[in-house]
Amino acid sequence: MMDLSTTYLGLQLAHPVVSSAGPLTATVDGVRALADGGASAVVLHSLFEEELRTRAARDAAIMDRNSDAFAESLDYFPDVQVSTQAEARSYLSLVERASAAVDVPVIASLNGSDIGGWTGFARQLQDAGAAAVELNIYLVPGDVFTDGSEVVLRHREIVRAVCDAVDIPVSVKLSPHFTSPGHMALTLLADGAAGLVLFNRFLQPDVNVDDLSTDVGFDLSAPHEGRLPRTWIAALREHTRASLAGSTGVETADDVVRYVLAGADVVMTTSSLVRNGPAHAGTLVAGLEEWLVRKGFDSLGAARGMLAVPGNVDADAHERGGYVQAIQRAKERYGAL
Repeated sequence: MMDLSTTYLGLQLAHPVVSSAGPLTATVDGVRALADGGASAVVLHSLFEEELRTRAARDAAIMDRNSDAFAESLDYFPDVQVSTQAEARSYLSLVERASAAVDVPVIASLNGSDIGGWTGFARQLQDAGAAAVELNIYLVPGDVFTDGSEVVLRHREIVRAVCDAVDIPVSVKLSPHFTSPGHMALTLLADGAAGLVLFNRFLQPDVNVDDLSTDVGFDLSAPHEGRLPRTWIAALREHTRASLAGSTGVETADDVVRYVLAGADVVMTTSSLVRNGPAHAGTLVAGLEEWLVRKGFDSLGAARGMLAVPGNVDADAHERGGYVQAIQRAKERYGAL
């Protein structure tokens, strides 16, 4: 048997194909189907900061509106403080039940832009049985006057606070939209993150020309979108021993292979599993193994990072050289047109 084992955030996995956060990981049955389908780990759907705040505000309003309706109403509602922490019970229950239901690691996912109560909640996720916490920091300044340094500082504050609060590993699902994504990645690792997921896909609204409105729909990823994260994984691989997860643009086993060759420790996918079903994870693993055998590798580790940027080269010159080469090839291919 081919050795497909890998390590992610200190967790020993049978192979690198991991189910990322999404609709399939929102229930225990969904998590069980993904594990049975072949995923080596499962990242639960993201718990959104705004979702908790909305629920807490709704419950507070109900209590306030009905507290004086009749005398007995004061005893009708439980005497507990309405808070985002109280509203997170269902997610904590999902972590606990999913962790008990499958033999693969279950990773919790937090999506927010403020420190808020995430540190306390991260500890509760740890107690509920989460093998790790993935911070999905969705911070896109709508204020055009926000300085980039403020965005960097907010990310660092969140990462440091959560890492200090828990003993389980913390990964960060990072945006590619920084002035220097590589430096930002290494900075967050220095701040305590055990790994990075590259990259988060931010909302990109489109314009509906018929009804003169914006369309905020969210599309599944396409294979060509994997080029950007693989570029940065290849650039980072020789500069850190931390875990690197490739995310976005995975559809076939060849896409998994591309991420491995760039240097990814694991390859995460949601879109391909939504399109093809949970058992598609097993198909991706089988295709990866077949490729390794066909190319003469004796393990996954022997192929990982083969196409990463060497650590001893001038990275700027390497990148510039690749750009110039791409332009030359484009001229050769399209110049006659």
